[in-house]
Parts: sequence; structure tokens; C-alpha cells
Amino acid sequence: MTSREVTTSSPEETLAFGRRLAGELKAPALVLLYGDLGAGKTTLVKGIVSGLGLAREDEVTSPSFVFVHVFGDGLRLYHVDLYRIEQSAELETLGLDDLLAEKAIVLVEWAERLSLPAPAAAVRVRLETVSDQQRRIRVEGG
Repeated sequence: MTSREVTTSSPEETLAFGRRLAGELKAPALVLLYGDLGAGKTTLVKGIVSGLGLAREDEVTSPSFVFVHVFGDGLRLYHVDLYRIEQSAELETLGLDDLLAEKAIVLVEWAERLSLPAPAAAVRVRLETVSDQQRRIRVEGG
């Protein structure tokens, strides 16, 4: 995977970019998503999950209150949301180390709240709100 930047002009375009990105992900993979509230992180995740054929886009929601959603039987994908994490001790209860030890794809929203250094092989996705509809998405690493 190479570094690149795209600008999407609608949620549908962000979903489509997520579906394309899904085609580049091979387990095990760690995808770190950064961006402000409303920047499109969950929309991108919906595209990735549906692009991998693990769920329909409308079945993917933000796991803000349960922290982790699991998709797939053969290929496993974990959708982690750290928005409500306030202390590093709370991260330990999520068992992220166990998830990362599996041959799975792990998508982490609010990755800036991770207190551990991310592996060098991690894919970093930064989403930025340009306007009400436009999002700038930078993908690095992999």
C-alpha cells in the first residue's frame, strides 16, 4: 500500500473509497483512523466492511458504547471505537493485544487515544472535514 490522498464530495464517495481500500487489506492488518467527530471515520469503516463482504453498510454502526464490533467467521474484522476511552487503564480491558495477535483486520477509530506505539506496518488513515460534504482522506503505510 502506498501513501495517497483523496477528497470525497459525499458520504457515498467516502463509502466507495472504503470499498476500494478494502481490496488492499490483507489479514493481519491494523488500520488506525484519525479525525474529528463527524469527519467520516465510521462511514469509511462501513465501506471497508461491506467491501470485504462481511456485512451490509447499514449493519455497521459505531461501537462507541460497546467499544468493539466483530464481523466475519472465516476472515475476522474487529471495529474498535476508542472515543469514550479516557484513561489508558481502560484500554487494557478491551484486550487489543489479543485482537492484534489474531490473523484479523482491526480497524481502530479515534486511534490518537492509543497509549501504545502503533506497529510500523499499521495503515494510518487521516480524515479531515473540508466542508459539509467534502472529506480529505490521507492513507499512509501498510
